Amino acid sequence: MKEWLCGDLRLVSGVKKALIYQKISRQNARYMLSSLTRWLRLTGQGGLILSLDISRYFTKKDSLPTDGSLSFSPSATMDLYELLRQFIDSADDMEGLLMVVSAPQEFISDSRRGVDRYEALKLRVWDDVRPKHRQNPLASLVRIQDEHEPVTAGEDQPSTSTPRKMVPDGEARRVIEGLRAGVSNRHVVTALGCLQPEVEGRFRRLLEATQQNVTTGPCPRGMVIEGEFGSGKSHILEYLQNLALDANFICSRIVISKETPLYHPVRLYYSAIEAAVIPDKRGEVFSEIASECDVWAPRYKNLVTWVNNPESQIDARFAATLMLFERLSSDMELGHRMTRFWTGDPIGIGDLKKYLQEAGFGERYAFGKVSAAELALQRFQFAARLMQAAGYAGWILFIDEAELIGRYSVNQRAKSYAEVARLMNLDGGPSLPGLGAVLALTNDFREEVLEKKGDKV
Repeated sequence: MKEWLCGDLRLVSGVKKALIYQKISRQNARYMLSSLTRWLRLTGQGGLILSLDISRYFTKKDSLPTDGSLSFSPSATMDLYELLRQFIDSADDMEGLLMVVSAPQEFISDSRRGVDRYEALKLRVWDDVRPKHRQNPLASLVRIQDEHEPVTAGEDQPSTSTPRKMVPDGEARRVIEGLRAGVSNRHVVTALGCLQPEVEGRFRRLLEATQQNVTTGPCPRGMVIEGEFGSGKSHILEYLQNLALDANFICSRIVISKETPLYHPVRLYYSAIEAAVIPDKRGEVFSEIASECDVWAPRYKNLVTWVNNPESQIDARFAATLMLFERLSSDMELGHRMTRFWTGDPIGIGDLKKYLQEAGFGERYAFGKVSAAELALQRFQFAARLMQAAGYAGWILFIDEAELIGRYSVNQRAKSYAEVARLMNLDGGPSLPGLGAVLALTNDFREEVLEKKGDKV
């Protein structure tokens, strides 16, 4: 377990008995760090201070010491900036964590590797307006001046007096920092609201149709929000998410990135589940909603009927795991295995048959081969219906920064378009009752990607 927690475990099979099926990787490490800070606070500690020196990213290869030190390409530096941007955007979920990143002057001045190359991070940390001889204690970017650097003529010497202790209002500070960094957190949205009545009206109609389509049939088409970079798309998504939570929907905010490519349904589903927010609750989504299911309620019986209907074209694993969870609810370990399968973890056919045999249902289900990608697509269907069976209105996906499709290869773009069409009910394929999607991208996507790259959608 210690090797797993430290990220040193080579084979994940060593911790399967603890119901762990994934190694700590770049896809889930940020969530583990968030859990660590929460553990520390629960044990009475103040939190965690993480110091990160990124100077090596700006060291030229011929200047490295001859001790086998790592060198980083400009592409690796962009990955670093993306990681830092993700930490800034998830600051509200990182209570108790202070991350201090120290960088050389090249972070600002280098034309190939500097922050100018990654505008999304620059807009979040850049100190556009600042005094020359005082540090803003609320700013993200702190410039340390060389003590031997001469002061420009005509400029006053920096003040040496002890500054007055500042005790800013916590809520106001979160709003100001969110606005300055361009991160539309819930504090900013609550303070400013959203002056887009047409978008809000259409979204409310989407919520109503999504809640009703399990019984009425046709699924509503999703929404696309487009605008210039920095025009407030993320703010609108945050506002719409608050509306959906108030309407008793479970919401998932997915930011397309290297870790979550739009063309990869397995990673997309896993990210959606990891990011899922339950109204007025915190915790692992399936553990929470499964515990709220009333097996005698008509909505739950409708789920059982659907999952066992061959015309649903859904794998028998879902019917089997749902039955085991219902019939053996007193077995907490088995229940955890079932919910982890719904979350995206694998489950062996041999193990599943053994559980069914022990429960007296060994011959009821037949399992065939199914790809991980197809299983992920079916998980979206099952998850949305299970959420409604637990009493929630449905599941809303908010997909941000979808313009990154333009960086993919031709094959990857084709898969991404197919995934978007499926999630937004545009492809005429299997419907997704109980699930609605909102996609945000820049307004130059049509010209820069669809037209210039010759993509036909």
